[in-house]
Amino acid sequence: MTQATSARSAPHRPAGARRSDPGPLPLSATTVSAPRLAALVGGFDRSPAYLGLADALTLLIGDGRIGYGTRLPSERDLTEALAVSRTTVTRAYAALRETGFAEARQGAGTFARLPGGRGRAHDRALLPGPDDAEAIDLNCAAASAPPGLAAAFAEAAALLPAHLGGHGYFPAGMPALQAAIAASYAARGLPTDPAQVLVTPGALSAAAIVARAFAGPGSRVLVESPVYPNATGAIRNAGARLVPCPVDPDGWDLDAVASTLRRSRPALAYLVPDFQNPTGLLMADEERERYASYLRAAGTVAVVDEAHQALALDGQAMPAPFALHSPDTITLGSASKSFWGGLRLGWVRAPHHRVEALTQARLVLDLGSPVMEQLVLTRLLAGGPVLPEHVTRLRTQRDALAASVRSRLPGWRFRLPGGGLALWCELPAARASALADEAERRGVLVAPGPVFAADGGLDRFVRLPWSRPAAELDDAVARLAEAWDVVARGRGRSHTARDRVTVA
Repeated sequence: MTQATSARSAPHRPAGARRSDPGPLPLSATTVSAPRLAALVGGFDRSPAYLGLADALTLLIGDGRIGYGTRLPSERDLTEALAVSRTTVTRAYAALRETGFAEARQGAGTFARLPGGRGRAHDRALLPGPDDAEAIDLNCAAASAPPGLAAAFAEAAALLPAHLGGHGYFPAGMPALQAAIAASYAARGLPTDPAQVLVTPGALSAAAIVARAFAGPGSRVLVESPVYPNATGAIRNAGARLVPCPVDPDGWDLDAVASTLRRSRPALAYLVPDFQNPTGLLMADEERERYASYLRAAGTVAVVDEAHQALALDGQAMPAPFALHSPDTITLGSASKSFWGGLRLGWVRAPHHRVEALTQARLVLDLGSPVMEQLVLTRLLAGGPVLPEHVTRLRTQRDALAASVRSRLPGWRFRLPGGGLALWCELPAARASALADEAERRGVLVAPGPVFAADGGLDRFVRLPWSRPAAELDDAVARLAEAWDVVARGRGRSHTARDRVTVA
C-alpha cells in the first residue's frame, strides 16, 4: 500500500506540468455515498476546511478504506452531507488530483487513485522472481496495511521536527518507544523495565543480534522444524550449529524436546510458541511450564519469537508470556505482523544482565532504527498491540481461505489456527515442491514444506497464508486445485525451479 502524503505538504507543480499516466480506471467503479464519506472523514480539521478535508480523504484512499477506482460523491452531494461550502469541496478535490490521489473523468465523476497507478496498491517488491507482477503471492505471510496506519504516519510526521535538532541515533531505541513496549509486556503480566528493551529494524534483525551475542561459531542452537527459515539463516550466519527438534502438525513433542536438550545441551533454543510459523500451533501454559523446566535442566536460554502473538483472531485469552515461566528468556517482538511489513521495527526484551552484550552486538550492525518509524510505532502501541480492523480483516480472510481449501481440495488436511497468518496443509502425497512449480505456471506463488525444514523433508506440506483479500484467495485455491490435479496424476512438466525465498 502506498504511504499517503498530506495535501498540506504537497510539492508545488506548475500549471500544465505532466505526471506519469496512472493507467485506466475501472469502467464500472464502486461508489461511496456522500453520507458514508461524511462519516468516514469525521471531524476533519477546518483550518482551513478544504485542506483538512483533502488530508482526511488522502488518508482514507492511502490506507485503503476508499479503494482504488472508487467513484467519489459529486461535489454538490458532498457539500450537503458535510454542511460546508461548495468551494471547500471543489478545492479539496483539486488538491487530491494534484497530489495523485484522485482523477476526474469528464462526464463520469471523480475517482480515487494512487500516485503511480493501481500497481502501487499491491506492492510486489518482495516477490522472488522478476516476472511475477501479476501473480497471486502466497509466498509472503504478511498482509497489506490496515486502515488507520497512514494516519499514524501523518501524526508522527508532525512530531518529527522536534527531534531534528539531535543526532537521531538511538542504539537502544527512543525512550518513549522503549517505555511503550515495556508497558505492553506489563499489560500481559510480565513486568518490564524500559531498559530491558532494545529496538531493532525488525524481528529478523533482532534474531541476528541475539545469535551474534550468544551463539558464536561452533555453539549449538535448538530450532523447531518446521521453522521460519530466515531466522535459522540468521543463526547459521553467526556460526552456530542447528539442532532440529520436530514440531508435529498436532503439537510439540515435549518428550522429544527433553531428550534433544539432554543430548545436545544447546546454548540457545529458538521457539515460536504463539501461532507458530508455519504450523499455526499455540503452546498452552502447562506446556510452556514443562518446556521451561527442561530448558533450566539443560542450562539452555530460550529465544522466543512472538511476531504473531498479537494475532489472536477468535477473541481468545492468550497464554502467559514464556518469560514468566523462564525468567532468563530473551523475547523477540515485531511490528510487521501486528501492523504492517513496511513498518520495519522489531525489538528484543531481555533480562538486565544480558542487555549489555546485546547492545554491543547490535552496535557492529547499525546505530539505531529510523526515528520516523519509531514515532509511528509509539503512537500505534498507545492504542494496543494490534489495530482492531486488522484482526477483523485477517479473521475474514482466514475463514474464506479455509472454506475454499475444504471445498476445492477436500483431500488436503489442516488444523484451523486460532490466529497467526497461515494454514499448514498436509497433502495426500509428498509432492509439495512439484505443486509449487506447477502452481507457479498458473500464477500462484506458494512455499512448499521443504523451505521450512531445518533438516530436510516435509514435502507433504505447503503453507498457505491468508494475507490477501478473500476473492483473491479463492482464485488462488482454484488455481492450486488445477495444479494439484496435474501433479497428483503425474502429468507435471519438467521444470527447473528457481531458488525459493520465503520473505515472512
